[in-house]
Amino acid sequence: MTSSWMLVAGALFATMGAFAKFLGTQFTGAELSMYRSLVALLAIGAVVLVRRQSLATSYWRGHFWRGTTGTISLVGYFYAMTQLPLATAITLNYTSPLWLTVLSTLMLGERFRAPLVAAIVMGFVGVTCLLRPTFSDDNSMAGLIGLASGFFAACAYVNVKKLGAAGEPEWRVVFYFGLVGFIGSALVQAVWRADFHPITIGNFWPLLALGVAATIAQLAMTKAYHSGNTLVVGAFAYSTVIFAALLGLFFFDEKLPVLAWVGMAIIVASGMLAKFASERGANDKRQPTLPAEED
Repeated sequence: MTSSWMLVAGALFATMGAFAKFLGTQFTGAELSMYRSLVALLAIGAVVLVRRQSLATSYWRGHFWRGTTGTISLVGYFYAMTQLPLATAITLNYTSPLWLTVLSTLMLGERFRAPLVAAIVMGFVGVTCLLRPTFSDDNSMAGLIGLASGFFAACAYVNVKKLGAAGEPEWRVVFYFGLVGFIGSALVQAVWRADFHPITIGNFWPLLALGVAATIAQLAMTKAYHSGNTLVVGAFAYSTVIFAALLGLFFFDEKLPVLAWVGMAIIVASGMLAKFASERGANDKRQPTLPAEED
């Protein structure tokens, strides 16, 4: 059942990416992030209102940094989706477990172990293989932004772990992420370009579908991580890459070269190795394992 929930999440995250790519000719990455955050904010806000839960918190700084790093990741993620092959953009974001390994060592006092070093080296060999066949003068910046989205996703998850350790419930963390994400994305858009693109009857439904797919995927992923083995769930999380490759092929005619597929496989393997090594090191001092996401 656990694997089923993660497969649902993987398919929906890939579907979100497909809608983002479809809408990329009408909206910027910041706008897509803003509307995705708005749908999640309204959905979680409605649940909070019905349950009469308190939004009062003593950890404003933690929520601010979680929201800020998550928003930067999300904006970069959507931008990369609009500029790169869908599977390429998603795989670059899925380097987050590798970044998390580095951040956990530098910020949370973890020590490097040989399997973690191997995972990091493997991961960035995979990145090189993945980006080399798709880099050009037109998309090199998009590739770097996609890679940066994985880094900031890892930063966001470090803050999530700190908030969890402080006793903040998950729903409150998600609510404030939606709030900061909506406001932050709007500010990025205002700075990036002054005009906001109009919402029409034609693009309203794809925007709504993007937000709904992302929100349900987040819930399914949370359900999977709560009910199953972290390593098993983490392995199935990479199904998003496969779903994205299929959607990119069928709907956008994105045919990746063999070297790109090799790079994607290496990145997936390195991410799974990082998760495995993190679990094995739990007896020393538990290292957080990252739900491969999207923020």
